Amino acid sequence: MPELPDITAYLAALEARILGQPLERVRLQSVFVLRTADPPITAVEGRTVRELRRIGKRIVIGVEGDLWLVIHLMIAGRLHWRPPQAKLSGRQSLFALDFPSGSLVLTEAGSKRRASLHLLRGDQALHDIDPGGIEIFAHETTLDAFRAALALENRTLKRALTDPRLISGVGNAYSDEILHSARLSPIALTHKLEPEEWERLFAATRSTLTVWIDRLVAEARLKFPEDVTAFRPEMAVHGRFDQPCPRCGTPIQRIRYADNETNYCPACQTGGKLLADRSLSRLLGSDWPRTLEELEDLKRR
Repeated sequence: MPELPDITAYLAALEARILGQPLERVRLQSVFVLRTADPPITAVEGRTVRELRRIGKRIVIGVEGDLWLVIHLMIAGRLHWRPPQAKLSGRQSLFALDFPSGSLVLTEAGSKRRASLHLLRGDQALHDIDPGGIEIFAHETTLDAFRAALALENRTLKRALTDPRLISGVGNAYSDEILHSARLSPIALTHKLEPEEWERLFAATRSTLTVWIDRLVAEARLKFPEDVTAFRPEMAVHGRFDQPCPRCGTPIQRIRYADNETNYCPACQTGGKLLADRSLSRLLGSDWPRTLEELEDLKRR
C-alpha cells in the first residue's frame, strides 16, 4: 500500500499537472469505485483544482465550491498520467479524471476492488474521514507527543507504527525501515521501552521518512510515479528476506501473517533471536530455531 512518502510523491507530481487546471470530466469504468452519491460526481466537472492534500494514506483533490475528491489506493491501486481523454481499457482501469493536459487514471491489480473514490463537501467531511493519527512532521509533534500517541495502549512497535489512529501515513514497508534504523525489535512493547529507545524511535521515524520523501519527490519531479512499489532495492530490510543486512551483513529474517510480512535483522534488532513465524512455528513446534545458529543447523539437516 502506498504510504506517506509515496503519497507525497504523487502529490508533487499532481501539483505540476493539475493544480489550477479545470477538471473537465470524470469517467467511471467501475461502478464500485465511487463510494458516495451526494454530491453527485458530476458536480466537480468544469471546476478548477484549488488544493491538494494528504489525509493519512489518502490523496485529496480540492476543487472550487468546497468539493473534495478523496482517493484511497489501498493495497493494489495505482495512479497513472495518460494523454488527454485516454481510453479506459481492461478490467484494471477504474476511473479517469480528465484535464486539458492529460488524464489521471486509477488502476487496481487483482480481482478485489478495494481502491475507492469519494466526493465530499466541506472541511468537516474531510475531518470525519481522518483516522486521527499524529503527523510526524507537524510542529506540535514533539518526542513527548509521539511517545504519548504510540503508548496509548501496550502494543508491539510494529502494530503501533502501522495504526492510522496513532500515526499518520506509516504502513508495513516503512515501519520495517524505521525499526531497523532505530535498532528495535518489531515485537517490543510500547509500555516497556526505555527513554533512550523512544528517542531513537522518534529520530528514526523522522529521518527514515525524510530520506524517502526527498528521494521519491525528486523522482516524481522528473516523471510521473508510475511504478509505486513497497519493495525497493535501496531499502534496508523490507522485502529483503535472506539478503544481508546493510549494517552488519546478517541475513534478514521475516514474520509472515495474512497478506503481510515483517522484515528485520536479528543481529541489529532482536539480540540474535529469531522471532516466531506463525505458520512455521506451528509446523516445527519445539524444533523452531531460536537463533541464527540453530536456523543454520536446521537447514543443514
